[in-house]
Amino acid sequence: MSSSCYLQQRDQKSFRRRMLSFRLAYIFSYNLFQFCGHTWILANSIARFLTFGQDALADTFYSVGFVMSLCQLFSILELFHIADGIEKARLLPRFIQVMEKNLLLIMVIMLEEIQSKPVVCVLFFLWNILDLLRYPHELLCVMDTPSTAMLWTRYTLWIPLYILSVATEGVTIYQALPYVESTAPNSCLLNSTASAHIHLPVLLMLCLPALTLGAFVTVWQLLKERQQQMDKWNKKMKRK
Repeated sequence: MSSSCYLQQRDQKSFRRRMLSFRLAYIFSYNLFQFCGHTWILANSIARFLTFGQDALADTFYSVGFVMSLCQLFSILELFHIADGIEKARLLPRFIQVMEKNLLLIMVIMLEEIQSKPVVCVLFFLWNILDLLRYPHELLCVMDTPSTAMLWTRYTLWIPLYILSVATEGVTIYQALPYVESTAPNSCLLNSTASAHIHLPVLLMLCLPALTLGAFVTVWQLLKERQQQMDKWNKKMKRK
């Protein structure tokens, strides 16, 4: 082997190592950012509830809405993480989870009347619990120190909590219907050539069966992912 070929291979290996270390540092920083953001949201919400009682429920969005919006906006990057192979997960359930949260959050931002509803506080609380069950597990996996308790919690307790959060999202959409009907124009033009008019609350009502279908697909995919992860963990423990 010539010296030039040897140097070229060595440079390629060095480049791959640098890229691998960069990817690990990036995904660790991302998960740490999300973990810290959701921890702050949850701690802030609990502290406000303990201080002001039920009066804090109406003010939840105004106190943590910006940080919640920031965390959910950055969660779109997770779709690229999975597509690029940085994160090992199923793309379809993550896509459904990310999009339903962001679309619902946009609706809450646009409708000021719904922001003070207690259901928004409950929704934020469930979202934070779900993310605080997932991101610590991801951090431990990046550091190559997975925990049995975190693995079980991530893939077992997470599923019923997700179903509960989807039900809360449906309640939020239902409670938003009167405000959409009162603030939106009577109809919106969706196709100028065909002059098709569809009432906005009808579109919002169509989100409810779509949300149910998306939750069903997500839970089915998560159960398959849970089985795979548990099988991998059992095989790893048997080797030890």
